[in-house]
This record gives sequence, C-alpha cells and structure tokens, in this order.
Amino acid sequence: MENKPEDHSKDHQHQHKGGMGMRGVSRPMAEKQVRQHNQKMHEDRQGQHQDKEGKGMMMSEEMRKQMLHMHYKQTLWVYWMIVLLGAWVLVSPLTFSYSVGTVMPSGGNEVWLPLEQRIQFMKWSDIISGALLIFFGWRGLTPNRPVSLWVCCFIGIWLTMAPLILWSPSAVAYLNDTLVGALIIALTILVPGMPNMIMYMKMGPEVPPGWTYNPSSWPQRWIMMVLGFVGWIVSRYLAAFQLGYINTVWDPFFGDSSMQVLNSKMSHSMPISDAGLGALAYTFEFLMGWMGSPARWRTMPWMVAVFGILVIPLGLVHIFLVISQPVIVGHWCTLCLLAAAIMLPMIPLEVDEVIAMVQFMKKKRQQGEGFWKLFWKGGTIEGGEKEEHAPALLDFPQQPRKVFAASVWGMSVPWTLAVSALLGFAVVAAPAVFGVGIQETVADIFHLSGSLIIVTSVIAMGEPLRLGRYFNVLLGLAILVAPWFLGNSPTGLNITGVVLGLAVAALALPLGPKTQSYAGWDEYVK
Repeated sequence: MENKPEDHSKDHQHQHKGGMGMRGVSRPMAEKQVRQHNQKMHEDRQGQHQDKEGKGMMMSEEMRKQMLHMHYKQTLWVYWMIVLLGAWVLVSPLTFSYSVGTVMPSGGNEVWLPLEQRIQFMKWSDIISGALLIFFGWRGLTPNRPVSLWVCCFIGIWLTMAPLILWSPSAVAYLNDTLVGALIIALTILVPGMPNMIMYMKMGPEVPPGWTYNPSSWPQRWIMMVLGFVGWIVSRYLAAFQLGYINTVWDPFFGDSSMQVLNSKMSHSMPISDAGLGALAYTFEFLMGWMGSPARWRTMPWMVAVFGILVIPLGLVHIFLVISQPVIVGHWCTLCLLAAAIMLPMIPLEVDEVIAMVQFMKKKRQQGEGFWKLFWKGGTIEGGEKEEHAPALLDFPQQPRKVFAASVWGMSVPWTLAVSALLGFAVVAAPAVFGVGIQETVADIFHLSGSLIIVTSVIAMGEPLRLGRYFNVLLGLAILVAPWFLGNSPTGLNITGVVLGLAVAALALPLGPKTQSYAGWDEYVK
C-alpha cells in the first residue's frame, strides 16, 4: 500500500478534471460552465459578491436558469428516451403474453398471490407504469420540472421491484422490467445528473479537510461498481431458480445442497425471494456508484447515507444470513457464499465515504446551517483541496495497478489480519477434518465462529474500522473454551480449537499500518 496519493502534473490534473474522474455522468457541461463562470467573475470583478465562506462567487438565479436550459438542450435525448421506454413498457404485456410459459416458484413455495392474479397484476403494473412514464416523461421534456423526473425515477424503481413483489410467473416480464427499470433510473438521475441540481449546487473542495485522499473519487467508486455488478449477476441467477425460471442451480462443491438452501424454510420465510432481494440491493448499489461528482460526500449527503445503509448494515445482515446457513439449514451453497464474499469488501471500502459525509454534516451544523437543507442539497466547506489526488480512471488500460491502488486507499492488509482470515478458514474446516457432522453442535460453533473471524478480519482491513479487530479476541476465546463443555466433541478438535483460538486472539492485538489520514476520525484508528 502507498502511504499517500501521488501528485500529478497540471496537465494531468486538467485532463482528470475534464474526464470521468471529475464529472462522471453528472451534468458534465453544467459543472464546466460553473467553473468557467466563476473564473470569469473572478477576473472581471463585476457584479460579484462573496459567499458565506468567502471563497467563491455566488451565481445569480438567472444565470443558473440559463445553465439549466443549456443543459436540457444538451441532454434532451435522455428525456425523449424516457417517453420511448414508457411506450415499450406499456405495450410489452400486449406483445408478449404473460400467461404463456408461466412457472411456479421453486420448492413448492406458496406465495401470497395465486397464479392468475400474479399474471394480471404484472400485466396491469406494466401498462400503468408505461402510461405514467409517457405522461411524466413528456412533462419532463420542459426544463425546471424536477418532480416529473423524480416520479419517473420512482417508477423505474418500482419496475425493478415489481417482478419480485408480484412473483412474476413470466421470465420475460422479469427480464424486461428489471432491465427497463434500471435504464429509467439511469436516464432520470444518473446520465443527466440530479434533477435541477444546477439551481443549488456549490463549487468547493473534492478532498475532505484533513484527509489525504478523496473517498468519493472515481477509482474509489469504480471497484464498488464492479463488485456490485458481479454480485447482481450472481444473485439474479439464484433468484431465477427461486422464481422458477430455471430448474437447477450449478454448484461445483456442494452439489444439490445449494437447492436445499434456496428451498429451505429459512428462504421461504421471506415474503419475496431472498436471492431476488439481494439482486435488487446489488442493482441499486451498482447504479448509485455512478451518482454524483467526486465531491458527493458534501454535495449529496442523502445519497451517501442511502448507499451506506445498503452496503454496511444491510450488507452485514446479508453476510450473517449466508454464514448461518450450515447452522440453520444444515447445508452449504457455493454461489450464496460467493454473493456474501462479494459484499464483504464493499463494507470497508464504503465506510470512509460515509465518515467524510458525517464529518461534513457535523461541521456545517456547528456553523449554524439547517440539517435537512444540508442533507438534501449539500453545500461547500472551508479547507480541503480542490485538486483530485486519485489518478484518472481514463488511465486504467495503461496503468491498471496504479488505478487499482487508488481504489483501495483507506484499506491496508496487516499480516496479522491476513493470517487471522486464513485461520478462520481453518476453523470452519476443522470439524470436517475430525469427522464431525455438519449438524453437530460443536460443528455449528466452529462454522459460525470461523466465518465471523473471516468477516471481522476483512472488515478490519479498512483502517477506519480497524478497532473492530478486537471482536476476534472474543471469537478466539469462544472456540477455545466452548468445545470442552460438549461431551461428544473429539479431543483432537478441542485441542485444535485451543491452538487456533489463542492464535486468533493474539493476532487481534497489533494495530497494523495506518496509511491515510481521516481528520477527526484518526483518534478512532487504534
């Protein structure tokens, strides 16, 4: 790991700011016009006045309206596409009958709607959603109508959810709605940027004050988007089985155990497909990775908060449910474990952006600004740095290692945590080595403790969460002590638990390297 981000030349910084690293897909020409306008006002010294921080020039409302109209001219095709996709959704159930080739959920799962109602509800959901997209998309062709665009966005969200909530009996409807829904979300708030953000956005630093890197930079988000996309593919495949679109699930290690897990009472206890719910979460995570500029930790606090909730608490719940499968169900599922493994590194990769956002909100609240206005509209802040330290994402084909290194700033891999993760795998495998069945109590202790050791070790590789490594001390003590109180536990397994438990507990004590600075959060990295 590099201790600090590398400096770049002015030419490279200009290329970076003009490229994806600066603007992404969020109002490219608008942000360019803001910079040019501020520069011109600074040079002319005419009709200018200082903002609250005394750093930049405030634009008049008339100037912002002109920029909004200019932006609409440049992105008008986006809003026409919403209307066209609305027509596509409207005629889909009339073109492809949802009553042909219907299927039932796997494992005889009794869902909340009978087949006939599932067909009719999906049909009318698409007809109504398509009609609303046409109406509000048409209204959105006129500038300064953000409500219409937000309505279209929520219709897109509904389209991605409807096949799961209504248990679509048609694979065509599932594929069509989830794909079009994702496109609608992208066309309303990703490609053109947030509706009417030009009317209130403020220029300012990209690197948070006191930080040595920007947790919202494109390299930082690139790896999250890749993980989210792969997780979406895996979860969608599992959801296709639970919804009945495919008859088997491929598993290279555990054979039919995957189907046992996906058809278990644990999975069927959910009102919708749990794998489909995971696919839905990964869809939103992938799309939200594209949202906003590299300064979104201060310009879009609400979005960072929602993204953080999807990744951190919900991610932890998803991981815990997966690792508890051998305890509750008595079987393993390879692709379920893969989906959890994809989610695991996203937690330490995202937490730094959430911390930067919370620090920004806290400082601005101390300065007397209103919480909800800051939360929904963001703002600017004193200090920080305007230039972006991270390499341009455009450089990835030529310098993949450099861009990848920037994507994991905020994480480091102490040898102690790396070894702890390997020991966690050994703890999980120990019962099988000593011939203990997967449904034995001592096996449950080893399986759950070992899995949690792996999870804790990987999450603690994120420097802002390094303090969490001490949880491994408790887990080490659990596998050291608990087996001795179970009379049917083999002595060899008990001794192995003592050795592994002591090693895991001891390895949790050293701090390991700290490669970055996180302003006020530094005091918690210990």
